[in-house]
Amino acid sequence: MAQNPERRAALVNAAIEVLAREGARGLTFRAVDVEANVPKGTASNYFASRDDLFDQVGKRIHERMGPDPAVIEESGRKPQNLDLVIEYMQGLFGRITGDRTGYLALQELRLEAVRRPELRTTLTRTISGNLERDIGFHLGSGLPGDRSTVLMLYLAMNALIVEHLTLPGVLEGVDTERLIADLVTRAVATPVA
Repeated sequence: MAQNPERRAALVNAAIEVLAREGARGLTFRAVDVEANVPKGTASNYFASRDDLFDQVGKRIHERMGPDPAVIEESGRKPQNLDLVIEYMQGLFGRITGDRTGYLALQELRLEAVRRPELRTTLTRTISGNLERDIGFHLGSGLPGDRSTVLMLYLAMNALIVEHLTLPGVLEGVDTERLIADLVTRAVATPVA
C-alpha cells in the first residue's frame, strides 16, 4: 500500500465528494481517481478494498465535522448554562450544514451500512463512541440536562439537519436559530417522568 499521507487524504476527500454526489454505488476507485485528478489506479494503491475506502471515508467525515478544540476550550470558560447549550447546538447546525457534502456522504455511508455488516459495525462503533463522548462532555461540564436530554438533542438535531440538507423547502422561512433555541429550551426544561 502506498504511504503518502497527503495523497491519501486527498483521495479520501475525493471519495467523500463522490459518495455525496453519486451514492455508494458510484464510489469506485476509478471515480475517486477522476475526482482527485490522479492517474488511473492510484486509489487502488492506497486502499486494500472498497470496504477499506468506506472505513477511511467514515473516519475522515467525523474529523471534518468535529468541533474546533479552541472553540470547546473557550466555551469551557463560559457559564455552563442553557444559553451555552443553545450556542453548542446552533454551532453544530452551522458546522454540519456548512459541510453539506460531508454530511450527505455520511448519510450515504449509513445507507450502505444496511447492506455491509462490517461497515455497519465500524460506523456503529464510531457514532456510538462519539455520542457517548458527547454525553460525557455534557454531563462532565455541568451543563443543564441529563443523559436523556443529550439523546433527545442528538436525535432532534439529526432530523433537523437531514431535513435542511435534503429537502430545504420543507423548512423554508423557518428561523432555524430560533427553532434550535426552542428545541434546546424544551429538552432541558422538560423532565422525564
